[in-house]
Amino acid sequence: MRHKVTLIPGEGIGPEVSAAVRRILEAAGVQIDWEEIEGRTDKETEKGQLVNQSAVDAVRRNGVALKGPMGTAIAGGAPSVNVALRKTLDLYANLRPVKNMPGVKSKIEDVDVVLVRENTEDLYSGLEHEVVPGVVESLKIITERASTRIAKFAFEYARKNGRKKIHAIHKANIMKLSDGLFLKSIRAVAPQYPEIEYLEMIVDNACMQIVMNTQQFDLLLLPNLYGDVMSDLAAGLVGGLGVVGSANIGDHAAMFEAVHGTAPDIAGKGLANPTALLMSSILMLDHLGERSAARRIEAALERVYREGKHTTKDVGGKAGTNEFTDAVIAALRPS
Repeated sequence: MRHKVTLIPGEGIGPEVSAAVRRILEAAGVQIDWEEIEGRTDKETEKGQLVNQSAVDAVRRNGVALKGPMGTAIAGGAPSVNVALRKTLDLYANLRPVKNMPGVKSKIEDVDVVLVRENTEDLYSGLEHEVVPGVVESLKIITERASTRIAKFAFEYARKNGRKKIHAIHKANIMKLSDGLFLKSIRAVAPQYPEIEYLEMIVDNACMQIVMNTQQFDLLLLPNLYGDVMSDLAAGLVGGLGVVGSANIGDHAAMFEAVHGTAPDIAGKGLANPTALLMSSILMLDHLGERSAARRIEAALERVYREGKHTTKDVGGKAGTNEFTDAVIAALRPS
């Protein structure tokens, strides 16, 4: 079956890792017609956005996108293109499976946890303004609609993927109305899934607990800002953002992306590690129904890491992007 997929290569090392992933998917026999387009425009919209409307239209048209990393200015500049794409396309569910990669040194072994993050509201939306000079207000918006649909997504994912337990992460002891509504909405959904254990944990305690006793967690359900923080924390347990994938899923489109930085210091040098984008593409293949190819690529990737002969410098190896990619392709072939 052929698939039409929008490719947003990204910035910095983005084009290099995108090209590597394309080679691996092709070697695995997945038939994809790519529509490649830049995610950023050089002309600000009336709202100060730099997101390329043509990219938004392409994702809507094709329904699926693979996206490389894109930079975001700190404490200034235009709003994040990453956030703008997710919000404009209403990709309300961020999915981050986190597990150990064979051969990659990590703080904790036997990690296997999924984080599901609401992706469209909360403080992370960046709704803020200057009230008077020296006073800035940021708006934390939580709605019953968004909280209910992310709860349904999480419980459905758990049911379909054999996850037995969900922790809702919150700060409702302090933010009693906003995080309280988040919990109230989830509590209304949980009884529809009696086979899944439902628990709640305050976010600061959850940050400590995931480090001290990671195995107690199966699936974490979080509002936007806590989800951003805790998904990176979880990635740190298994070697960092370079070895985990990410998906942004809505009712009408899905975008699979690398969530690490653009690494401008090594861009164009053939040193980038395409693992994160490759793992995101594996999530994409599952989404497209190409489960056999997804498992073959996953097994080939793990084999390369387990053998450790052709890994990149960021994980302790000496290989460049092409050598690593060649090794994954070779591992795809029957021995």
